[in-house]
Amino acid sequence: MKIVSWNVNGIRAIIKKEFFESINVLNPDILCIQETKAQDIEVEKALLPLKDQHLYINSAEKKGYSGTAILSKLNPITISYDMGIAEHDSEGRVICVEYANFFLINVYVPNSGQKLDRLSYRSKWDADFLQYLKEKEKIKPLILCGDFNVAHRAIDLKNDKSNYNKTAGYTQIEIDGMDNFINSGFVDSFRNLNPDGVAYTYWSYRFKARERNTGWRIDYFLISKSLLPKVKSSQILPEFFGSDHCPILLEIDI
Repeated sequence: MKIVSWNVNGIRAIIKKEFFESINVLNPDILCIQETKAQDIEVEKALLPLKDQHLYINSAEKKGYSGTAILSKLNPITISYDMGIAEHDSEGRVICVEYANFFLINVYVPNSGQKLDRLSYRSKWDADFLQYLKEKEKIKPLILCGDFNVAHRAIDLKNDKSNYNKTAGYTQIEIDGMDNFINSGFVDSFRNLNPDGVAYTYWSYRFKARERNTGWRIDYFLISKSLLPKVKSSQILPEFFGSDHCPILLEIDI
């Protein structure tokens, strides 16, 4: 099974940039999209060329903001949206689809903000999300993917010292949040297979960051430990363009 996760930074924008050609090449069984920046009907319209697949959408109440979607060639057993916590459930950040042997959860974790004004909210979000995940994991193993908006270690961003505790995505509070996911038993599949690999999934549009490869690894596949023997590969795919993020790929026998 091939699962692709991609923060598209606006579904209506990326479909004008060879998105469908990229998806045709990637040919995923399941595609998880973050930051659709559109309402349900707009996402449906944008993804009409893929109408032969099952489409699940979770849009934010605020127009042009956040939002997630899943396209699946397989028919899930169940689909659910959000965490069931009112203060977190208006921004379209979580979709969970259930298959025979696992839950797949697509997530777009909140950004802490340019001035770190949402950092305390982000900390609570991480804690509540972890509790939600552990409840799900009691039923079936999890494959968790998306934009986590955090570089976990110094190896995961180009300029670690100049960003530490100053920039959203690399504060100790956010790092602690990712530590909590890992310490609770979830495995960072890319880092597990590539312990010393330097690769990024996000580059600012400013300062020719992608051209200079001044990036961050903030997109992840986290999996339950029990699934680790089934993983064939976990890849970062910077050769695909159209967003300020590149897609990531998990291949798993399941």
